[in-house]
Amino acid sequence: MAIQELTVDTFEPTVSRGIVLVDLWAHWCGPCRVFAPVFAAAAERHPGVTFAKVDTEMQPDLARELGIQAIPTLMAFRDGVLLFSQAGALPGSALDKLVAQIEALDMDAVRAEIAGAVRRTAGAR
Repeated sequence: MAIQELTVDTFEPTVSRGIVLVDLWAHWCGPCRVFAPVFAAAAERHPGVTFAKVDTEMQPDLARELGIQAIPTLMAFRDGVLLFSQAGALPGSALDKLVAQIEALDMDAVRAEIAGAVRRTAGAR
């Protein structure tokens, strides 16, 4: 499956649908260049998952909005919910495990947990 390039305009619509792994990178970043083929191979192994990249040099506003402080950073979303964010390159086996964990999640339970945390935070004010 082709890896999508995301922009500030396409980011939200893309991450709101299904499982989406996003690699935030820059062309000058050595670890980013090492991680790129690992990410591409994982995209081939998981055709039901959207794999996308954000070039932080071309999309600085999006990188800033996402709070990116180091690259590469990998983010994982399911149905618009950020479930994972970590700086640094991961091996392919770790990407496979991450996809399996996200696929196994009960998203109704995740949303209920988020709603409960929001209520607790609002009540603490």
